[in-house]
Amino acid sequence: MTRRQPRGPRLPAWTATLTWKAAVFITVMCCALAAMLGALVHVSVTNQTVGQARERALVRLKDVTERYEAGDRLGPGAGVDPAGLPESLRDLAVSGQRATMVAAHESRPTMWAAGPADGGRAIAVQVDYAQGARTIDGLDRAILGSSALAIGATLLVGAFAVTRVTRRLHQTAQVARKISAGDLDARVNDPHSGPSAQGTPRHQDEVAAVAGALDTMASSLQGKLLSEQRFTADVAHELRTPLTGLHAAAELLPPGRPTELVRDRVAALRTLTEDLLEISRLDAKSERVDLDAHRLAPLAERVVRSSGPGTELVVVRDVCVETDRRRLERVLGNLVANALKHGREPVVVTVDGPVVTVRDHGDGYPDYLVEHGPQRFRTEGTTKGHGLGLTIALGQTRVLGGRLTFSNAPGGGALATLRLPYEEPPEADADGAGDAP
Repeated sequence: MTRRQPRGPRLPAWTATLTWKAAVFITVMCCALAAMLGALVHVSVTNQTVGQARERALVRLKDVTERYEAGDRLGPGAGVDPAGLPESLRDLAVSGQRATMVAAHESRPTMWAAGPADGGRAIAVQVDYAQGARTIDGLDRAILGSSALAIGATLLVGAFAVTRVTRRLHQTAQVARKISAGDLDARVNDPHSGPSAQGTPRHQDEVAAVAGALDTMASSLQGKLLSEQRFTADVAHELRTPLTGLHAAAELLPPGRPTELVRDRVAALRTLTEDLLEISRLDAKSERVDLDAHRLAPLAERVVRSSGPGTELVVVRDVCVETDRRRLERVLGNLVANALKHGREPVVVTVDGPVVTVRDHGDGYPDYLVEHGPQRFRTEGTTKGHGLGLTIALGQTRVLGGRLTFSNAPGGGALATLRLPYEEPPEADADGAGDAP
């Protein structure tokens, strides 16, 4: 059995943004470029400064050596085995070579030059290197300052440019979320997409291309959905008249089994037609709510009583909500009818404040319904039905401003949870709490 290694500390959410990643990339690249250029300039100037000091030291060493050989006075800063001469440089001079070295002498940077003298000794001169060292130090500070200034300026300009791009991307993502939530009128309308003011084609960047493609997709999707809605509404309206005639004709048939079958099928067609008309009105967003104050427990009790045996009501806490009684009874009635038809008894309706749950004890909802919600004209396996009841319940819940979710209970069975908009009063009223008789 493999044990999962513990993960390290999670980074903050803002570190996943494109702006932060671009800022880090720009900073790293600027630092690398500044370090490379700074190193090149430092090495070049240092070599030039050291070379000039070495040349002066060797020229003076030659002059001092000639004086020493002629027996003249060597002058200041020159001597045979002087104090402070680096040991490594003295060894080179004693071996017969002329060499130079920068070293500190009396706390000052000094350029030494040494050569061989008689008796296994070394003759050496020293040249003040303080000015060259100050030049290199000043150059290093200038490189660091200019690099920091260039990195800061580049970071600000880069962050401004990236922020403009990410702002457009955020706007496009927000519009995409609105479209997925059902707002088909949402558009990006990116100013960089589409033709210019003169009507000529505009050169678009990648963000504008994505925004334009999203707007085109939304317009196409909206057109197709509107065509489907009009077709559904037209079919339902056209079916209404002949179905009314069929219903009247079925009532005139003599009693018998064939008559019962005809009446049953005509009733099913009328119910389907009414459901289609209701879905058309919901799709068109033409429904208007008639809000009033209602207590949930008596309303749920009426739905349970009308559904017949096999349904129980449990009231944990009753509240008074502002809602449309007819639409709420329609939602609860569809949920209970679906539970009785596709699940197993008992069906339990629970009122707990503004939350109403409907649970059966069957096999539970199909996976597609739990993940994506109800879909019209789709049912699982050989289950009879048109998949319109839950679709209507979900649409009416949105009209009421509530939220309807579908899940499977841990102990088995389908569980529909309806949450209605509700504001707690200053003083809670607990008179409605308890179990229904």
